[in-house]
Amino acid sequence: MTDRYSAASCQGPYGGGAGPGECGDPARFEVARHLRTPLRVCPVHLGPSLLLADGVLWPPGITLVR
Repeated sequence: MTDRYSAASCQGPYGGGAGPGECGDPARFEVARHLRTPLRVCPVHLGPSLLLADGVLWPPGITLVR
């Protein structure tokens, strides 16, 4: 797959002591946010990003990216 998401890494975790972008796993989901760029996260950080990230829409807009 050669789309723009294939090399993207997770922008999580959210709620832990580490800052965004420290996961390093491949991003599998994109979470839509209000007036912000979408978050690309791995399956482990999908739940925390929905609960703790800024500007997440509700109901959440989640897109599967591979």
